Amino acid sequence: MNIGETAELGSHVQTLDVERIRADFPILSQQVRGKPLAYFDNAATSQKPQVVIDVLSQYYQRQNANIHRGVHWLSQLATEAYERSRAVVQHFLNARESREIIFVRGATEGINLVAQSYGRDKIQSGDEILITSMEHHSNIVPWQILCEQTGAVLRVAPMNSAGELILSEYRALLGPKTKLVAVTHLSNALGTINPVHQIIDEAHSVGALVLVDGAQSVPHLHVDVQELDADFFVFSGHKIFGPTGIGILYGKGEILEAMPPYQGGGEMISSVSFTKTTYNTIPFRFEAGTPNIAGAIGLGAAIEYVNSLGIEKIAEYESELLAFGTDVLTQFPEVRIIGTAAKKASVISFVVDNVHPHDVGTILDQEGIAIRTGHHCAEPVMDFYDIPATARVSLAFYNTEDEINRLALGIEKVLKVFS
Repeated sequence: MNIGETAELGSHVQTLDVERIRADFPILSQQVRGKPLAYFDNAATSQKPQVVIDVLSQYYQRQNANIHRGVHWLSQLATEAYERSRAVVQHFLNARESREIIFVRGATEGINLVAQSYGRDKIQSGDEILITSMEHHSNIVPWQILCEQTGAVLRVAPMNSAGELILSEYRALLGPKTKLVAVTHLSNALGTINPVHQIIDEAHSVGALVLVDGAQSVPHLHVDVQELDADFFVFSGHKIFGPTGIGILYGKGEILEAMPPYQGGGEMISSVSFTKTTYNTIPFRFEAGTPNIAGAIGLGAAIEYVNSLGIEKIAEYESELLAFGTDVLTQFPEVRIIGTAAKKASVISFVVDNVHPHDVGTILDQEGIAIRTGHHCAEPVMDFYDIPATARVSLAFYNTEDEINRLALGIEKVLKVFS
Protein backbone atom coordinates (compact mmCIF):
# COMPACT_ATOMS: atom_id res chain seq x y z
CA MET A 1 0.00 0.00 0.00
CA ASN A 2 1.30 3.44 -0.92
CA ILE A 3 0.60 5.60 2.12
CA GLY A 4 1.37 8.74 0.19
CA GLU A 5 -1.78 8.12 -1.81
CA THR A 6 -4.13 8.04 1.16
CA ALA A 7 -4.15 11.80 1.62
CA GLU A 8 -5.68 12.10 -1.85
CA LEU A 9 -8.63 9.82 -1.17
CA GLY A 10 -11.91 11.57 -1.90
CA SER A 11 -12.77 15.25 -1.66
CA HIS A 12 -13.04 16.52 1.91
CA VAL A 13 -14.65 19.81 2.80
CA GLN A 14 -13.12 21.37 5.90
CA THR A 15 -16.12 22.39 7.99
CA LEU A 16 -14.17 23.08 11.19
CA ASP A 17 -10.90 24.84 11.94
CA VAL A 18 -9.39 21.68 13.36
CA GLU A 19 -5.93 23.07 14.05
CA ARG A 20 -7.43 25.86 16.14
CA ILE A 21 -9.66 23.34 17.91
CA ARG A 22 -6.70 21.08 18.69
CA ALA A 23 -5.00 24.00 20.40
CA ASP A 24 -7.92 24.07 22.85
CA PHE A 25 -6.97 20.58 24.12
CA PRO A 26 -3.67 20.69 26.05
CA ILE A 27 -3.19 16.92 26.12
CA LEU A 28 -3.04 16.69 22.33
CA SER A 29 0.20 18.69 22.17
CA GLN A 30 2.21 16.14 24.14
CA GLN A 31 4.36 13.31 22.86
CA VAL A 32 3.92 9.64 23.73
CA ARG A 33 7.00 7.42 23.51
CA GLY A 34 8.73 10.15 21.60
CA LYS A 35 5.95 10.48 19.00
CA PRO A 36 3.13 13.03 18.70
CA LEU A 37 -0.01 11.71 20.37
CA ALA A 38 -2.73 10.50 18.02
CA TYR A 39 -5.72 9.85 20.28
CA PHE A 40 -8.29 7.45 18.80
CA ASP A 41 -9.94 6.21 22.01
CA ASN A 42 -12.76 8.74 22.19
CA ALA A 43 -15.53 6.16 22.59
CA ALA A 44 -13.93 5.15 25.91
CA THR A 45 -13.40 8.73 27.05
CA SER A 46 -12.81 12.01 25.26
CA GLN A 47 -10.17 14.64 25.97
CA LYS A 48 -11.03 17.90 27.74
CA PRO A 49 -10.71 21.44 26.36
CA GLN A 50 -8.92 24.05 28.44
CA VAL A 51 -12.19 25.84 29.12
CA VAL A 52 -13.51 22.79 31.00
CA ILE A 53 -10.27 22.41 32.93
CA ASP A 54 -10.43 26.10 33.83
CA VAL A 55 -14.05 25.88 35.01
CA LEU A 56 -13.21 22.96 37.30
CA SER A 57 -10.23 24.83 38.73
CA GLN A 58 -12.22 28.02 39.18
CA TYR A 59 -14.97 26.18 41.06
CA TYR A 60 -12.54 24.75 43.60
CA GLN A 61 -10.56 27.99 43.88
CA ARG A 62 -13.40 30.50 44.08
CA GLN A 63 -16.84 28.84 44.37
CA ASN A 64 -16.45 25.69 46.44
CA ALA A 65 -19.47 25.19 48.71
CA ASN A 66 -22.36 22.81 49.06
CA ILE A 67 -25.46 23.62 47.07
CA HIS A 68 -29.17 24.29 47.71
CA ARG A 69 -28.96 24.16 51.50
CA GLY A 70 -26.81 27.20 52.25
CA VAL A 71 -27.81 30.84 52.57
CA HIS A 72 -24.26 32.17 52.44
CA TRP A 73 -22.77 33.78 49.34
CA LEU A 74 -20.52 30.89 48.22
CA SER A 75 -23.35 28.38 48.50
CA GLN A 76 -25.60 30.58 46.43
CA LEU A 77 -22.86 31.03 43.83
CA ALA A 78 -22.27 27.28 43.57
CA THR A 79 -26.01 26.58 43.42
CA GLU A 80 -26.49 29.07 40.60
CA ALA A 81 -23.63 27.51 38.59
CA TYR A 82 -24.94 23.98 39.20
CA GLU A 83 -28.50 24.83 38.17
CA ARG A 84 -27.23 26.84 35.19
CA SER A 85 -25.60 23.65 33.93
CA ARG A 86 -28.89 21.81 34.29
CA ALA A 87 -30.49 24.44 32.06
CA VAL A 88 -27.64 24.07 29.53
CA VAL A 89 -28.32 20.32 29.32
CA GLN A 90 -32.05 20.94 29.04
CA HIS A 91 -31.56 23.15 25.98
CA PHE A 92 -28.94 20.82 24.51
CA LEU A 93 -31.41 17.92 24.54
CA ASN A 94 -34.44 20.15 23.95
CA ALA A 95 -36.18 18.83 27.04
CA ARG A 96 -39.41 20.61 27.94
CA GLU A 97 -38.32 21.55 31.46
CA SER A 98 -35.10 21.65 33.45
CA ARG A 99 -36.70 19.44 36.12
CA GLU A 100 -36.57 16.58 33.57
CA ILE A 101 -32.75 16.62 33.79
CA ILE A 102 -31.30 14.43 36.54
CA PHE A 103 -27.58 14.59 37.37
CA VAL A 104 -26.14 11.10 37.84
CA ARG A 105 -22.61 9.62 37.78
CA GLY A 106 -22.92 8.55 34.15
CA ALA A 107 -25.06 6.68 31.65
CA THR A 108 -24.60 3.48 33.65
CA GLU A 109 -26.11 4.96 36.80
CA GLY A 110 -28.91 6.52 34.76
CA ILE A 111 -29.88 3.10 33.39
CA ASN A 112 -29.67 1.51 36.84
CA LEU A 113 -31.81 4.30 38.28
CA VAL A 114 -34.57 3.60 35.75
CA ALA A 115 -34.30 -0.16 36.30
CA GLN A 116 -34.45 0.07 40.09
CA SER A 117 -36.96 2.91 40.38
CA TYR A 118 -39.35 2.65 37.45
CA GLY A 119 -38.62 -1.03 36.81
CA ARG A 120 -39.08 -2.42 40.31
CA ASP A 121 -42.21 -0.31 40.72
CA LYS A 122 -43.88 -1.10 37.39
CA ILE A 123 -42.40 -4.32 35.95
CA GLN A 124 -44.04 -7.55 37.08
CA SER A 125 -43.55 -11.28 36.63
CA GLY A 126 -44.18 -12.29 33.02
CA ASP A 127 -43.62 -8.78 31.65
CA GLU A 128 -41.00 -8.42 28.93
CA ILE A 129 -38.05 -6.04 28.54
CA LEU A 130 -36.67 -5.79 25.01
CA ILE A 131 -33.08 -4.86 24.19
CA THR A 132 -30.87 -5.41 21.13
CA SER A 133 -27.92 -7.70 20.51
CA MET A 134 -25.52 -4.77 20.10
CA GLU A 135 -25.94 -3.28 23.58
CA HIS A 136 -23.13 -2.25 25.92
CA HIS A 137 -23.01 -4.31 29.12
CA SER A 138 -24.45 -1.34 31.02
CA ASN A 139 -27.64 -1.70 28.97
CA ILE A 140 -27.81 -5.47 29.51
CA VAL A 141 -26.85 -6.28 33.09
CA PRO A 142 -29.24 -3.84 34.89
CA TRP A 143 -32.16 -5.42 33.01
CA GLN A 144 -30.96 -8.93 33.82
CA ILE A 145 -30.84 -7.95 37.49
CA LEU A 146 -34.36 -6.48 37.24
CA CYS A 147 -35.65 -9.66 35.60
CA GLU A 148 -34.16 -11.74 38.43
CA GLN A 149 -35.84 -9.46 40.97
CA THR A 150 -39.28 -9.36 39.34
CA GLY A 151 -39.67 -12.48 37.22
CA ALA A 152 -39.79 -10.45 34.03
CA VAL A 153 -38.33 -11.85 30.80
CA LEU A 154 -35.49 -10.30 28.81
CA ARG A 155 -35.90 -10.41 25.02
CA VAL A 156 -33.14 -9.61 22.53
CA ALA A 157 -33.72 -8.24 19.03
CA PRO A 158 -31.04 -9.59 16.64
CA MET A 159 -28.80 -7.81 14.18
CA ASN A 160 -27.46 -8.79 10.77
CA SER A 161 -23.84 -9.36 9.70
CA ALA A 162 -23.40 -5.66 8.94
CA GLY A 163 -24.24 -4.82 12.55
CA GLU A 164 -27.69 -3.41 11.77
CA LEU A 165 -30.78 -4.09 13.87
CA ILE A 166 -33.18 -6.37 12.00
CA LEU A 167 -36.28 -4.23 12.32
CA SER A 168 -38.69 -6.97 11.26
CA GLU A 169 -37.38 -9.17 14.09
CA TYR A 170 -37.58 -6.27 16.54
CA ARG A 171 -41.15 -5.64 15.47
CA ALA A 172 -42.04 -9.32 15.88
CA LEU A 173 -40.80 -9.30 19.48
CA LEU A 174 -43.01 -6.36 20.45
CA GLY A 175 -46.32 -7.23 22.04
CA PRO A 176 -48.69 -6.59 24.93
CA LYS A 177 -46.17 -8.07 27.38
CA THR A 178 -43.46 -5.59 26.32
CA LYS A 179 -43.25 -2.97 29.04
CA LEU A 180 -39.89 -1.37 28.29
CA VAL A 181 -37.46 -1.17 25.36
CA ALA A 182 -33.83 -0.20 26.03
CA VAL A 183 -31.68 0.54 22.99
CA THR A 184 -28.37 2.12 22.14
CA HIS A 185 -28.54 5.15 19.87
CA LEU A 186 -25.02 4.55 18.55
CA SER A 187 -23.15 1.28 19.12
CA ASN A 188 -19.83 1.74 20.89
CA ALA A 189 -18.47 -1.49 19.38
CA LEU A 190 -19.71 -1.11 15.79
CA GLY A 191 -20.55 2.53 15.17
CA THR A 192 -24.08 1.61 14.04
CA ILE A 193 -26.64 4.41 14.29
CA ASN A 194 -29.94 2.82 15.23
CA PRO A 195 -33.23 4.21 13.86
CA VAL A 196 -34.37 5.20 17.33
CA HIS A 197 -37.25 7.35 16.13
CA GLN A 198 -38.86 4.33 14.46
CA ILE A 199 -37.93 2.06 17.38
CA ILE A 200 -39.64 4.43 19.81
CA ASP A 201 -42.77 4.87 17.67
CA GLU A 202 -43.26 1.12 17.34
CA ALA A 203 -42.64 0.52 21.04
CA HIS A 204 -45.17 3.19 21.96
CA SER A 205 -47.71 1.52 19.66
CA VAL A 206 -47.81 -1.46 22.05
CA GLY A 207 -47.74 0.71 25.17
CA ALA A 208 -44.07 0.21 26.06
CA LEU A 209 -41.74 2.92 27.33
CA VAL A 210 -38.30 3.42 25.75
CA LEU A 211 -34.91 4.19 27.26
CA VAL A 212 -32.26 5.38 24.80
CA ASP A 213 -28.59 4.95 25.68
CA GLY A 214 -27.05 8.09 24.18
CA ALA A 215 -23.57 7.73 25.71
CA GLN A 216 -21.98 7.47 22.26
CA SER A 217 -24.39 9.59 20.25
CA VAL A 218 -24.45 12.97 22.00
CA PRO A 219 -20.83 13.92 21.10
CA HIS A 220 -21.51 13.20 17.41
CA LEU A 221 -25.20 13.62 16.56
CA HIS A 222 -27.96 16.16 17.09
CA VAL A 223 -30.36 14.88 19.76
CA ASP A 224 -33.86 16.25 20.38
CA VAL A 225 -35.65 14.19 23.01
CA GLN A 226 -39.01 15.78 22.25
CA GLU A 227 -38.71 15.01 18.55
CA LEU A 228 -37.64 11.44 19.33
CA ASP A 229 -40.42 11.18 21.94
CA ALA A 230 -37.97 9.25 24.16
CA ASP A 231 -39.27 8.42 27.61
CA PHE A 232 -35.75 8.19 29.06
CA PHE A 233 -32.39 9.22 27.61
CA VAL A 234 -29.00 8.81 29.28
CA PHE A 235 -25.47 9.96 28.55
CA SER A 236 -22.08 10.39 30.25
CA GLY A 237 -20.19 13.66 30.61
CA HIS A 238 -16.72 12.26 30.03
CA LYS A 239 -17.58 11.14 26.49
CA ILE A 240 -18.68 14.64 25.50
CA PHE A 241 -15.46 16.37 26.56
CA GLY A 242 -16.58 16.89 30.16
CA PRO A 243 -15.41 15.49 33.50
CA THR A 244 -15.68 11.89 34.63
CA GLY A 245 -18.17 10.91 37.31
CA ILE A 246 -21.03 12.99 35.92
CA GLY A 247 -23.85 12.15 33.55
CA ILE A 248 -27.46 12.79 32.72
CA LEU A 249 -30.73 10.96 32.96
CA TYR A 250 -33.51 12.69 31.04
CA GLY A 251 -37.02 11.50 31.71
CA LYS A 252 -40.43 12.83 30.81
CA GLY A 253 -41.63 14.86 33.76
CA GLU A 254 -44.88 12.97 34.31
CA ILE A 255 -43.04 9.64 34.35
CA LEU A 256 -40.33 10.82 36.75
CA GLU A 257 -42.91 12.32 39.10
CA ALA A 258 -44.58 8.92 39.43
CA MET A 259 -41.32 7.08 40.18
CA PRO A 260 -40.14 6.31 43.73
CA PRO A 261 -36.68 7.44 44.88
CA TYR A 262 -33.63 5.48 43.79
CA GLN A 263 -31.55 6.35 46.88
CA GLY A 264 -32.38 7.83 50.24
CA GLY A 265 -30.59 10.63 52.07
CA GLY A 266 -30.29 14.37 52.13
CA GLU A 267 -31.77 16.67 49.48
CA MET A 268 -34.22 14.06 48.13
CA ILE A 269 -36.67 14.71 50.96
CA SER A 270 -39.25 17.37 51.82
CA SER A 271 -39.51 16.35 55.46
CA VAL A 272 -38.30 13.50 57.67
CA SER A 273 -39.58 12.10 60.93
CA PHE A 274 -39.18 8.70 62.53
CA THR A 275 -42.71 7.82 61.52
CA LYS A 276 -42.86 9.20 57.96
CA THR A 277 -40.73 10.77 55.24
CA THR A 278 -42.11 12.77 52.34
CA TYR A 279 -40.04 13.01 49.18
CA ASN A 280 -38.88 16.06 47.29
CA THR A 281 -40.05 17.02 43.82
CA ILE A 282 -38.04 16.16 40.73
CA PRO A 283 -35.22 16.50 39.90
CA PHE A 284 -34.08 16.62 43.54
CA ARG A 285 -35.88 13.39 44.45
CA PHE A 286 -33.24 11.51 42.45
CA GLU A 287 -30.17 13.47 43.58
CA ALA A 288 -29.62 12.21 47.12
CA GLY A 289 -26.63 13.53 49.03
CA THR A 290 -23.98 15.96 47.91
CA PRO A 291 -23.67 15.59 44.14
CA ASN A 292 -20.64 15.98 41.88
CA ILE A 293 -21.03 19.76 41.85
CA ALA A 294 -17.80 20.50 40.01
CA GLY A 295 -18.54 17.74 37.51
CA ALA A 296 -21.98 19.15 36.74
CA ILE A 297 -20.56 22.64 36.24
CA GLY A 298 -17.79 21.21 34.06
CA LEU A 299 -20.32 19.28 31.98
CA GLY A 300 -22.20 22.49 31.34
CA ALA A 301 -18.98 24.11 30.12
CA ALA A 302 -18.24 21.13 27.87
CA ILE A 303 -21.68 21.28 26.25
CA GLU A 304 -21.34 25.01 25.72
CA TYR A 305 -18.00 24.32 24.01
CA VAL A 306 -19.66 21.78 21.71
CA ASN A 307 -22.45 24.26 21.03
CA SER A 308 -19.89 26.89 20.05
CA LEU A 309 -18.55 24.57 17.34
CA GLY A 310 -21.97 23.43 16.18
CA ILE A 311 -23.09 19.81 16.40
CA GLU A 312 -24.07 19.81 12.73
CA LYS A 313 -20.56 20.90 11.69
CA ILE A 314 -19.08 18.31 14.03
CA ALA A 315 -21.24 15.58 12.50
CA GLU A 316 -20.33 16.62 8.95
CA TYR A 317 -16.59 16.71 9.62
CA GLU A 318 -16.57 13.43 11.53
CA SER A 319 -18.62 11.73 8.81
CA GLU A 320 -15.99 12.68 6.25
CA LEU A 321 -13.21 11.55 8.57
CA LEU A 322 -14.97 8.22 9.16
CA ALA A 323 -15.28 7.65 5.40
CA PHE A 324 -11.63 8.55 4.92
CA GLY A 325 -10.46 6.20 7.66
CA THR A 326 -12.65 3.39 6.35
CA ASP A 327 -11.19 3.83 2.85
CA VAL A 328 -7.65 3.79 4.22
CA LEU A 329 -8.12 0.64 6.32
CA THR A 330 -9.96 -1.30 3.62
CA GLN A 331 -6.90 -0.97 1.37
CA PHE A 332 -5.21 -3.56 3.59
CA PRO A 333 -6.28 -7.07 2.47
CA GLU A 334 -5.35 -8.33 5.93
CA VAL A 335 -7.76 -5.96 7.70
CA ARG A 336 -11.45 -6.76 8.17
CA ILE A 337 -13.79 -4.08 9.47
CA ILE A 338 -16.34 -5.33 12.00
CA GLY A 339 -19.56 -3.35 11.63
CA THR A 340 -20.41 -2.10 8.16
CA ALA A 341 -23.86 -0.60 8.72
CA ALA A 342 -25.11 1.85 6.12
CA LYS A 343 -25.57 4.44 8.86
CA LYS A 344 -22.52 4.76 11.11
CA ALA A 345 -20.67 7.37 13.11
CA SER A 346 -17.30 7.78 14.81
CA VAL A 347 -16.23 4.11 15.18
CA ILE A 348 -14.09 1.79 13.06
CA SER A 349 -13.67 -1.63 14.68
CA PHE A 350 -11.38 -4.05 12.89
CA VAL A 351 -9.37 -7.23 13.12
CA VAL A 352 -6.06 -8.05 11.44
CA ASP A 353 -5.50 -11.54 10.06
CA ASN A 354 -3.50 -13.74 12.43
CA VAL A 355 -2.78 -10.86 14.85
CA HIS A 356 -4.50 -10.48 18.21
CA PRO A 357 -6.04 -7.02 18.70
CA HIS A 358 -3.98 -6.52 21.86
CA ASP A 359 -0.80 -6.93 19.80
CA VAL A 360 -2.13 -4.41 17.28
CA GLY A 361 -2.76 -1.93 20.08
CA THR A 362 0.64 -2.49 21.67
CA ILE A 363 2.55 -1.85 18.45
CA LEU A 364 0.46 1.21 17.63
CA ASP A 365 1.13 2.54 21.12
CA GLN A 366 4.85 2.46 20.34
CA GLU A 367 4.05 4.88 17.50
CA GLY A 368 2.17 7.26 19.83
CA ILE A 369 -1.22 6.06 18.57
CA ALA A 370 -3.88 5.35 21.20
CA ILE A 371 -6.64 2.92 20.22
CA ARG A 372 -8.85 0.61 22.27
CA THR A 373 -8.58 -3.17 22.06
CA GLY A 374 -10.81 -5.78 23.66
CA HIS A 375 -14.52 -6.61 23.73
CA HIS A 376 -15.48 -3.00 24.53
CA CYS A 377 -17.98 -4.11 27.20
CA ALA A 378 -19.98 -5.73 24.39
CA GLU A 379 -19.16 -9.42 24.68
CA PRO A 380 -22.37 -10.56 22.92
CA VAL A 381 -21.27 -8.55 19.87
CA MET A 382 -17.92 -10.36 19.84
CA ASP A 383 -19.72 -13.69 20.21
CA PHE A 384 -21.94 -12.85 17.24
CA TYR A 385 -18.90 -12.31 15.02
CA ASP A 386 -17.06 -15.27 16.59
CA ILE A 387 -14.05 -13.17 17.55
CA PRO A 388 -12.45 -12.56 20.96
CA ALA A 389 -11.95 -8.82 20.50
CA THR A 390 -11.43 -6.00 18.02
CA ALA A 391 -9.09 -3.09 17.60
CA ARG A 392 -11.23 0.04 17.73
CA VAL A 393 -10.50 3.47 16.31
CA SER A 394 -13.02 5.99 17.64
CA LEU A 395 -12.99 9.52 16.29
CA ALA A 396 -13.60 13.04 17.54
CA PHE A 397 -13.59 16.40 15.81
CA TYR A 398 -9.97 17.01 16.83
CA ASN A 399 -8.72 14.01 14.86
CA THR A 400 -7.23 14.53 11.41
CA GLU A 401 -6.53 12.74 8.14
CA ASP A 402 -2.81 13.02 8.90
CA GLU A 403 -3.37 11.02 12.07
CA ILE A 404 -5.25 8.37 10.10
CA ASN A 405 -2.32 8.18 7.67
CA ARG A 406 -0.06 7.60 10.69
CA LEU A 407 -2.46 4.84 11.77
CA ALA A 408 -2.01 3.23 8.35
CA LEU A 409 1.76 3.36 8.72
CA GLY A 410 1.37 1.76 12.14
CA ILE A 411 -0.69 -1.08 10.70
CA GLU A 412 2.00 -1.60 8.07
CA LYS A 413 4.43 -2.03 10.97
CA VAL A 414 2.06 -4.53 12.61
CA LEU A 415 1.93 -6.56 9.41
CA LYS A 416 5.72 -6.43 9.05
CA VAL A 417 6.28 -7.62 12.62
CA PHE A 418 3.85 -10.54 12.23
CA SER A 419 4.64 -11.46 8.65
